[in-house]
Amino acid sequence: MDNKPIKEPIRKKWIWIVLVLIVLGNVPWYMPAGSYEPLILGIPYWAWIIVGFSLLLCAYLSWATLKHWNIVEDIEEEEKRRKANE
Repeated sequence: MDNKPIKEPIRKKWIWIVLVLIVLGNVPWYMPAGSYEPLILGIPYWAWIIVGFSLLLCAYLSWATLKHWNIVEDIEEEEKRRKANE
């Protein structure tokens, strides 16, 4: 069994702060109303900003899940499997 310390990201405030900032950046509420120029490859610039923040959100959540999440349930499930195999 892995001897990794149990880590749950819900208890780390900085993870939530960064998540909220990325989500706020993903919504173009800060853009001027009716603004669509300049067009980049025929798409308004704010759409590229949304795509960028969406990719950033996906990368951040993947990173947080892989690096900052080692929860108790994994250990409990492993113990249950071992007991069932005995």
